[in-house]
Amino acid sequence: MRIGKSRLLTLLLLVIGFQTYAQSGVRDTVIRFPFFNVAFGYYQPGGDLAKRFGSNSMLGGEVLYKDKRNFLYGVSTGFIFGDNIKEPGLLSDLYTPDQQIIGLDGLYAEIRLFERGYHIGATVGKIFSFKKPNPNSGIMLLVGPGFIQHKIRIEDIGNTVPALRDDYKKGYDRLTNGFRLQEFIGFVFFSNKQLTNFYGGFEFIQGFTELRRDYVFDNPDIERGKRLDLMYGFKLGWTMPLYKKKPKAFYYY
Repeated sequence: MRIGKSRLLTLLLLVIGFQTYAQSGVRDTVIRFPFFNVAFGYYQPGGDLAKRFGSNSMLGGEVLYKDKRNFLYGVSTGFIFGDNIKEPGLLSDLYTPDQQIIGLDGLYAEIRLFERGYHIGATVGKIFSFKKPNPNSGIMLLVGPGFIQHKIRIEDIGNTVPALRDDYKKGYDRLTNGFRLQEFIGFVFFSNKQLTNFYGGFEFIQGFTELRRDYVFDNPDIERGKRLDLMYGFKLGWTMPLYKKKPKAFYYY
């Protein structure tokens, strides 16, 4: 069976069309696709959180789906870490008069303190495009509810202090968690290549939290009740769009 030249050419173009990605539409068309972000941010505390910690960092990101109207839906998360501890009276019941802690070996214990925490929640938002460099890039606004938790990580180098072992350590870590709100405003850029995309902007987090430990060894009269833990800072990240293959349409007669 002989195939006409026009049909053979059409078949060849159709195969080539199936090998092209949706990125061909990024320049001139609003397209839908899922994508994920990985970002690093630097934050300042506010509210009750500023009484416990200083500045901190966060490694996190989002998994989002963008529709043809540039609306966004997904989840957001972040791992919070720092070493600026300001908690009043922390470990005060273990200190000697010269502000040292003595281990079972009779030597001064080496105690290291860190801030640790995380947050996770749902996210919705929208990209407000300027049409250039393409209609899929622009100002990105994200908001959403979720959960946040933070505590003081206590490391006893050498493990020489019995009071800082196992469950006893929980009496000092100030574990706190609760509902959180998160807002982000910044710029996102999707290029015609899947690996050269980025975003950056300002993030704000409000945590409506409570202390979750029933006992606090070094401060039995610690203030309890509702807390307002605030974080605000700048984050910059890389984004990976998962473009689907997009066949081109060809017609022949």
